Amino acid sequence: MWTLPEPMLTVAVPACDLRPGWAGEPKWDGFRALISVDAGRVVLRSRRGSGMALAFPEIAAGPRSCRMRPRWMASWSCGTAAGQLAFERLQDRLVRRGAGAARAAGEWPAHFVAFDVVRLSGTDTTAWPYRQRMAALESVFAERRLTAPWVLCPSTTEAETVREWLTWASVGMEGVVFKRLDEPYRPAVRGWQKYKTRETTEAIVGAFSGPAAAPRTLLLGRYDNEGRFQYIGRTTTLAGATGTALAGYLHRARRGHPWTGWSFSAGWGSSEKLSVTLVEPELVVEVGIDVARDASGRWRHAARWHRARPDLSPADAPRR
Repeated sequence: MWTLPEPMLTVAVPACDLRPGWAGEPKWDGFRALISVDAGRVVLRSRRGSGMALAFPEIAAGPRSCRMRPRWMASWSCGTAAGQLAFERLQDRLVRRGAGAARAAGEWPAHFVAFDVVRLSGTDTTAWPYRQRMAALESVFAERRLTAPWVLCPSTTEAETVREWLTWASVGMEGVVFKRLDEPYRPAVRGWQKYKTRETTEAIVGAFSGPAAAPRTLLLGRYDNEGRFQYIGRTTTLAGATGTALAGYLHRARRGHPWTGWSFSAGWGSSEKLSVTLVEPELVVEVGIDVARDASGRWRHAARWHRARPDLSPADAPRR
């Protein structure tokens, strides 16, 4: 009996250059999943093996004559995020079943963006080079005349096209994935490369985790248009020397801090509470962020530390 392979993985790279012998694909913000179709039976699984078909009935009701490895599932034009990828809508849909899932499919439809094929007509295709697997996948879409919610992920060997894709950050595209044209599908191996679109911006420190003498992470905020200090995200773990140098800029909060009584998660997706120390929202810092946001506009991924900006006042930081 054929066993479903582990997903092939990516490794982050600092440059977006498309080299000879490689292809580029857009990196979508969503869930990675695998769908198998056999004798009319459709199985949709997460990368951890959990069933997803009941939560996404519009995907499970799709074509029933091939097995494919998708890129991501992505929800478009959802709620106030019209015209943008809306990851939080996908998260909301994961817990819906039955009539609730059907209503959500109508309100917040998901798309299944296929980027690879690991088995086709009884043949294990993982040993095929990427260019051959993509040609097979393109043939499947053409022969079956697959349309939305099924989408074929674009692939290119043109550097100019990759540069154009990287201008799509405003709709929530995270970056680009690079794959060697002659490489087979290697389960659990970090053989693909990913470049994530990032920008440099400023925010205000409102709290920190770790010891006062050497903070471990910074909790960042911005003022909204009504003058309220809103949480926006947290930094990656600071180097020891960086935390020590920052300690002198951070002053414990006086009474009435806007975040008094708030709780913060110890990790993205974790229910464990993070122990934090509130500070006066005075220090502006410069960080690197990607394009992923949640429904409230907070950064979904950790911000990378760049430097402190004691030369700026909180009024100089961007508004929330």
